[in-house]
Amino acid sequence: MLEQLLDGRYQIQDKLGEGAFGETYKAIDMKRPSKPVCVVKRLKSMHTNQLVRERFEQEAIVLERLGEHPQIPALLAHFMVEQELFIVQEFIDGHPLSQEITPGKRLSEPYAIKLMQDVLEILCFVHENKVIHRDIKPANVMRRAKDGKLILIDFGIVKELGSMLSTMSHETNSIVAGTQGYMPSEQAKGKPRPSSDLYALGMMAIEALTGIPPFHLPEDPDTGEILWRDRVQVSDRLADFLSQMVRDRYTQRYPSAIEALQALQAIQKTILIISPSTHPPLHSSTLPPTKSSLPVFAFEVVAVNDRGEISNRRRGQADYFRDDLGNGVVLEMVKIPGGSFRMGSPESELERYSNESPQHKVTVPSFFMGKFTITQAQYQAIVGSNPSRFQGEKRPVETVSWDEAIEFCQTLSQRTGRIYRLPSEAEWEYACRAGTTTPFHFGETIATELANYRGTDWEYGGKTYPGFYGKGERGIYRKETTPVGSFGVANAFGLYDMHGNVWEWCEDTYHENYTGAPIDGSAWVTGGESDRRLLRGGSWDNDPRFCRSAFRLWFSPDNRFNNLSFRVVCVLARIP
Repeated sequence: MLEQLLDGRYQIQDKLGEGAFGETYKAIDMKRPSKPVCVVKRLKSMHTNQLVRERFEQEAIVLERLGEHPQIPALLAHFMVEQELFIVQEFIDGHPLSQEITPGKRLSEPYAIKLMQDVLEILCFVHENKVIHRDIKPANVMRRAKDGKLILIDFGIVKELGSMLSTMSHETNSIVAGTQGYMPSEQAKGKPRPSSDLYALGMMAIEALTGIPPFHLPEDPDTGEILWRDRVQVSDRLADFLSQMVRDRYTQRYPSAIEALQALQAIQKTILIISPSTHPPLHSSTLPPTKSSLPVFAFEVVAVNDRGEISNRRRGQADYFRDDLGNGVVLEMVKIPGGSFRMGSPESELERYSNESPQHKVTVPSFFMGKFTITQAQYQAIVGSNPSRFQGEKRPVETVSWDEAIEFCQTLSQRTGRIYRLPSEAEWEYACRAGTTTPFHFGETIATELANYRGTDWEYGGKTYPGFYGKGERGIYRKETTPVGSFGVANAFGLYDMHGNVWEWCEDTYHENYTGAPIDGSAWVTGGESDRRLLRGGSWDNDPRFCRSAFRLWFSPDNRFNNLSFRVVCVLARIP
């Protein structure tokens, strides 16, 4: 049957897997040309009856609701064909964590923390919808290729339906959904609870840290507790957290994903909280220590050829921390490693301006920078208003003056106990380039598939300005901002949208050139023109020459336009 079009539209391609309750196939949806690749799950059954049909419909409704979460595959269809049950879900292009968490390989403490944080955030949603996954393990957590985010797949409710079918066929209740080593005792007895998922996630993290599969770890013969702490060295607070996650008795574990996540976040806060009174001057050469317990995140970096075509893709990762701004709004700050670079543009660079000279060596201490420009949701959370013309919580806030950006940083600092500020011009260019020397961190040119700028020709003052740069090609002109991170690619430091979308305020006053500029990464606020403040990066309304890494723009500090925004910087003196 699967050799023909299933339900008149699904062309089965390859078998992805097979379990006790069903088979999973990669398929092509012939009636969905925009996103044709999908996953078809076929539930094994000897027969069906009205009870099975009703339960199938109920479980499909739950799967559809769960698919509203961006890190759970969307349910595309469910149907029955010739007494067989089928579920069609979104195909996730990526790899399972079983390719990262492998026997004998010990992963870092930040890796384990980030893993648990990401999965717990998904489980909060799952458990709120009265669903227990029941089979959390490395093979059922995918890392999506386009953005590195973790995706939770293969839900136990499908297995439950399969178990129900098998039970009806064989008149036995012995079938239990789950995997040895990750499945706690109450689940093995057929009585799973939300904390059963926490146990499985804790075992995943322990496996990542120790390099030992869970079923190879010994148990205490008296208590039933997993013996793992002597197999690896981790911080005491993380070890205590994991030990509570994997208690043998479910009543001794965290009762919910929300409480487990809060406990984990408390651990991270002890790593990052710093009293303002102990903070060094803004441009102190004091660096955060090279060894810390910061979580990490993965991202995709691309390079283009001189025509703007992607010529290389690679994976990157960076340390980061989060500040909770309330009501589910968080600020993600990426650690930018210290280093030296040549600031400004060489005389050979196309469309350069004289104020980008002379090129000079600048040494920049390590600092933290916003992964994205400040969003409207973040601005609203701190200031209580949203001045933006192009409304959207995940769009960058705009129509913000330099003065208002400074006020935001001051309020944010008071709220968090850390000192936030605007980047210096040197910090901004260093962070944007991320080790590159080309006009854009992508390479010699840019494309509107990778950034939001004016990709069409335009006329001004009797002159036509092209919507392309160098040997690149014209693109599109969106005429508005796009949500932060829309293009799914970062630079090598893990920063998004450094070219285009919105201009970003810097701390410096404007100087006509770099003669006499600081070489330590600090803001140049002496001399110059105090009624002019620097902006970098270009915007949705500018052609590509203005989006170059070296281009400098100035405006009065009280100017407010719908393409002016900012991202913030934080320098931590120490990480306990």
